Amino acid sequence: MQQLLQLDRQAFYYINSAWQNPVFDHIMPLVRHSNFSVPLYIFLLVYGILNFNKNVWIWAATVGLMVILTNYISSDVIKEFWYRFRPCNDETLQHPARLLLSYRPQSSSFTSSHATNHFAMAVFFYLTTKAIFGKKAILFLLWSGIIAYAQVYVGVHFPLDVICGAFVGSIFGYLAALIFNKYFSLV
Repeated sequence: MQQLLQLDRQAFYYINSAWQNPVFDHIMPLVRHSNFSVPLYIFLLVYGILNFNKNVWIWAATVGLMVILTNYISSDVIKEFWYRFRPCNDETLQHPARLLLSYRPQSSSFTSSHATNHFAMAVFFYLTTKAIFGKKAILFLLWSGIIAYAQVYVGVHFPLDVICGAFVGSIFGYLAALIFNKYFSLV
């Protein structure tokens, strides 16, 4: 376990410090902000209303319920059970974290709720819309991956925090899509 945590710290150093660049220093804090994805959500809802059948409302409600559930699991269950200092607050790091935010979150770092929520939505969107969008539906997974990467880049999570958050979120997104696709469809 210690070796895994050491590799995690090394990966964090590369993403947060060694691979930095001025463009990402300005973009990544915006990407990881909760309002960044609002235009995408609005677009999907409007697009769905205009192009999908009546099940679009069940689809949207499923997304909302899934986000509430994944946020609860990540923030109130996992983070309370496995407390881990965030890199921006971890004084034991060999190379101190570069924090690109104006504040230092005090909650547990493990798991990343951003990664959990966004991967749940991305997997759900991918699996429920791939018949409509085809190969372009993979962009949902890319979008959530960029948000997860930004969490490490700005200094508020270790890579394992976002990887485990992505895993938990993907499970919820998969199960929700499985149920939705079995009983409903968008076309």
